[in-house]
Amino acid sequence: MDAFYVAVELRRRPELRGRPVIVAGSGPRAVVTTASYEARRFGIASAMPAAQARRRCPQAVFLAPDFDYYRRASREVMARVRSAADTVEVVGLDEAYLDLTASERPVARMRALVGEIAAATGLSCSVGIGPNKLVAKVASDAEKPGGFVVLSREQARARFAPAPCGLVPGIGPKTVERLAALGITSLGQLAAAPSALLAARFGPRLGAELQRRARFEHDGPVSETRKVVSESRERTFDRDISARAELEAVLLELVNRLCEALASQRRGGRTVAIKVRLDDFSTHTRARTLPEPLDSAAQVAPVALELLRRFDPPRPVRLLGVRLAGLEPLDARRPRQLTLAIHPWPDPPPAASRGYAPTILRGV
Repeated sequence: MDAFYVAVELRRRPELRGRPVIVAGSGPRAVVTTASYEARRFGIASAMPAAQARRRCPQAVFLAPDFDYYRRASREVMARVRSAADTVEVVGLDEAYLDLTASERPVARMRALVGEIAAATGLSCSVGIGPNKLVAKVASDAEKPGGFVVLSREQARARFAPAPCGLVPGIGPKTVERLAALGITSLGQLAAAPSALLAARFGPRLGAELQRRARFEHDGPVSETRKVVSESRERTFDRDISARAELEAVLLELVNRLCEALASQRRGGRTVAIKVRLDDFSTHTRARTLPEPLDSAAQVAPVALELLRRFDPPRPVRLLGVRLAGLEPLDARRPRQLTLAIHPWPDPPPAASRGYAPTILRGV
């Protein structure tokens, strides 16, 4: 989907069309979630500090994120996406892969789907079609918004050879820096680099994988099962927090929000984890795995609180988060515990292929 959160907001605020619109929080440490293409002309990008975005584009309209609204819009879109192919892998709210191997006219089918989504939802998307997920993913970004790009692996390799290595998923900023230190700054250079050079710097396994990605070689299947094995909630504070009671209150609020979401999905998890980022930007995690899946705040909160108390942050805290991992569907016959609004305890709690296969409708 193209600039999905902004596009969904414009459905209910059509008077903002054509203006620079930015979806971001309002706190001093808030970051940009999504920006309209009009705002991007000013250099606004996702994950940029909102304060910096305001300086770059003071005339922009800032909107607070409304994720419940975005999830409803996503369900509208994905219902139509799933009707277009037998196997669909949904990735997040605004992105999906479709396996079109069995389709006699995959390009025509996707053009029809784009029109169906626009007619039913008023939203636009960009499509990439290729012989594997990697080609499809990069192709879908090539001509946004409203892009429609069909490439073979060889065409993708030639087209994106001058592009920076970070264009390809799986090659992150740190790896880009390490490649640059070797004099490798483009996908073409990476694809042609001596294997021994990459193996010496990254190890034989990672070096070979980086080169495969630069050559757009990928064999991952399109899977109907969305591989979400954990879910989390976190908050970056407007000011650093040192008081234990204040940190615990925030943690409990995050636990309640997380468990409410999992209750609606009928899922539970066995591993409770917390994430603590201190004022020096060091990030620390602590986790505990339980024998049975947990699915309510009454179960998760004591474990999360104990993890926080045992860590005992040595410096003021900038960010606090909670995560439940090892998620699995819960038996509908299993008695449920209600998600409770819990308050801090005064004392520590007890321990408790070939052809055109995948297509991707790509988000931002």
